[in-house]
Amino acid sequence: MSTQTSNLRPVTTYRLYEMKQHGEKIAMLTAYDYSTARILDAAGIDVILVGDSAANVMAGYETTVPITLDNMIYHAKSVTRAVKRALVVVDLPFGTYQGNSKEALASAIRIMKETEADAVKMEGGEEILESVNRILSAGIPVMGHLGLTPQSIHKFGTYTVRAKEEEEAEKLLRDALLLEKAGVFGIVLEKIPASLGARVSKSLRIPTIGIGGGSGTDGQVLVIHDMLGVTNEFSPRFLRRYADLHAVMTGAFENYISDVKSGNFPNEKEQY
Repeated sequence: MSTQTSNLRPVTTYRLYEMKQHGEKIAMLTAYDYSTARILDAAGIDVILVGDSAANVMAGYETTVPITLDNMIYHAKSVTRAVKRALVVVDLPFGTYQGNSKEALASAIRIMKETEADAVKMEGGEEILESVNRILSAGIPVMGHLGLTPQSIHKFGTYTVRAKEEEEAEKLLRDALLLEKAGVFGIVLEKIPASLGARVSKSLRIPTIGIGGGSGTDGQVLVIHDMLGVTNEFSPRFLRRYADLHAVMTGAFENYISDVKSGNFPNEKEQY
């Protein structure tokens, strides 16, 4: 299959499985709006995550906890309208699936019906297995998320690297195997030692996506505002900035303000 044909082929959960089997890395980024998602899809991104990180970068909250299901559906609708090729995964927000599998299914159904997304993502392992199984039983694809789970930040009390100790590392591996057995199509591994990321990835037939999980995972994901440098106060080790849009935007805004104040904008060619 040519690269061009491969790039035009819609990404499905099975396609991600194939990519892992062939050793092809999976590229995933977040998006929360139509315009950004359209650019991402045209660029050839494999997976777009409508992340609950929208709580931070779009709404200004300190954690992901406050964002609601209605908020997530709004952002996901905007993204799916733009996408023709990429797989769109939507985070189930805090409080919509933990401890109540019936509510979890109802939340997932709302996302799938109202946004036309391809899958949902959930944080946690054995403790959310009942909810995972109920959602999967309805034919809704689920992506897991282990390691640092931001929705549980008040439980951990810190954003430090997870699973550095053997006991927590073994639990993470057990959880990953449980999720795979249940039927999830992939697992995000956040902020764990690279050696553990590689170990988990080799132990699973389904793909892993790292965010601070090391190079041994089957793919990578970043928050788009971070990798583009729109945000500049967040600089974890795993983050590579591919642009400095904070500086570019600030410069553009300052030039615009200056031109308006001086009467330079609009000029003769910019009016009717």
